[in-house]
Amino acid sequence: MKLASWNVNGVRAVVKKDFVDWLNNSGFDVIGLQETKAQDDQVREALFDLGADWHVHTSSAVKKGYSGTAILSKKAPLSVTHGIGVEGMDDEGRVTAADFGDFHFVTVYTPNSSSGLKRLPFRKEWDVAFRKYLADLAGEKPTLCCGDLNVAHQEIDLARPKANYNKTPGYTQDEIDGMTHLLEAGFTDVWRAQNPDRVQYSWWSYRGGAREKNVGWRLDYFLASTEALNRCGPCEIHSDVLGSDHCPVSVEFN
Repeated sequence: MKLASWNVNGVRAVVKKDFVDWLNNSGFDVIGLQETKAQDDQVREALFDLGADWHVHTSSAVKKGYSGTAILSKKAPLSVTHGIGVEGMDDEGRVTAADFGDFHFVTVYTPNSSSGLKRLPFRKEWDVAFRKYLADLAGEKPTLCCGDLNVAHQEIDLARPKANYNKTPGYTQDEIDGMTHLLEAGFTDVWRAQNPDRVQYSWWSYRGGAREKNVGWRLDYFLASTEALNRCGPCEIHSDVLGSDHCPVSVEFN
């Protein structure tokens, strides 16, 4: 199977940028979307032209036009769940999970700590709760988690680490530690494991020609539980794919 992840920064916007043709020609079997910015019915309406080959499962935020995740798959999952089961954390549509029989597939849009880091306390609570949720799934069967984790874990994962450290959402020590603890809980950052010294990014600001200058961050991941890792083939960051401020990430899964 070919699995993918993409923060589309608005599903209704990305479908106007040839998303349907791109996906149908991509060879992907499953894709997790983040930041759909639409209600469940609006996501399905936006993706209507995908046709009957794709099953669409969505988790939308209570707040309209905000956050949201979705899983699109050619194979129907056995079941789909929404959220992590923690009161106060499941009203933003940040997690959709599909059980494909022999593995769990989770897509997540991790909360951004926001300007001035005013949402960092919530983010720290989220990191703890999500880690437990993911570890519980991995205790059942091999688990793959993909999505925008809103953190650059190492200096190599962003273009200007010194200028952003402990100042910019996504590169504070608290967020770095949260990611470290998630990996220590039995998960592997698949792309980095395959590319220990490679510099490649998955997000660029729309400002200042950042993408053209490749002043970016690696915020988008595939994480594999121990049992899932040995089934992972090549993991790629598709920086040539446009349509959002993020680009897709993919992994071959055997």
